[in-house]
Amino acid sequence: GLDRCFFCNSGAEANEAAIKLARKYAKENLGEGKNEIITMRSSFHGRTMATLTATGQEKIQKGFDPLLPGFKYVEYNNLEALKVAVTEKTCAVMLEPVQGEGGVVIPADGYLKSVRELCDSKNILLILDEVQSGMGRTGKFFAYEHAGIKPDITTLAKALGGGLPLGVMLSSEKLAKAFSAGTHGSTFGGGPIVCAASLAVLNFMLKNNVLKNVNEMGAYFLLELNKLKAKHKIIKEARGLGLFCGLELTIPGKELVKKMLERGVLINCTNETVLRFLPPLIISRKHIKIVIKELDAALFEAQALPAE
Repeated sequence: GLDRCFFCNSGAEANEAAIKLARKYAKENLGEGKNEIITMRSSFHGRTMATLTATGQEKIQKGFDPLLPGFKYVEYNNLEALKVAVTEKTCAVMLEPVQGEGGVVIPADGYLKSVRELCDSKNILLILDEVQSGMGRTGKFFAYEHAGIKPDITTLAKALGGGLPLGVMLSSEKLAKAFSAGTHGSTFGGGPIVCAASLAVLNFMLKNNVLKNVNEMGAYFLLELNKLKAKHKIIKEARGLGLFCGLELTIPGKELVKKMLERGVLINCTNETVLRFLPPLIISRKHIKIVIKELDAALFEAQALPAE
């Protein structure tokens, strides 16, 4: 049902287009005063003025005041807070099916479905940012498929271009009609080289059953991360969906990222204390074992007390 695509160069551009389309459609079809968009705290949607305003993190917004009006924020996984925030001005709810920069936060059972039902009951749009979670990262092509729902608008980028700059906003034909010629544009969006690369990526994924590997290796990786949790007191929680995994620590994770880099393993830290793992979707058990071995040693180093 998401049968219309707007091609652009990045995830931020795709999310910018989603915000514009939601407001344009709402203005023309839902009422003049419906222009407010609710997003989630700890979210990340990009660094353009609209997308950094949509991003629910002060550190991303700092220094860019005044931010754009018409946005408000609620806690992720808190349906009651979202219900309270919805008003007659609300035109859309925008969120990530898995919060990446927020610390690999997985939606609670039934949360996304309930958000979809709330949007339907209030006649507002649901925008799902799949820039990090899409393209099979969670074991399904779109992360929202785990919840058995469909958004009104969704966005993809990053892996979509196979390393080249490509983003896309997808919507229904009904919503897409709100964009007439000249309403929105992207100079290099949908260029032939990046689209050819994207088709090659998609064909490879389909022909080689990459999603099967994501599910199998994701389950194995999470199992091994939980084994580390049993060994190391500084690990608070291991969590993940497919090959979108996180290890929450009781200490800042920045130094562990450095230690892992010294050991030849590239990871990163989000939300100060969460190690985020986004390995290639073709990763093997052999490679995961290497990561776990090096992480185990790095965690022991991090816990070692300094000499008296």
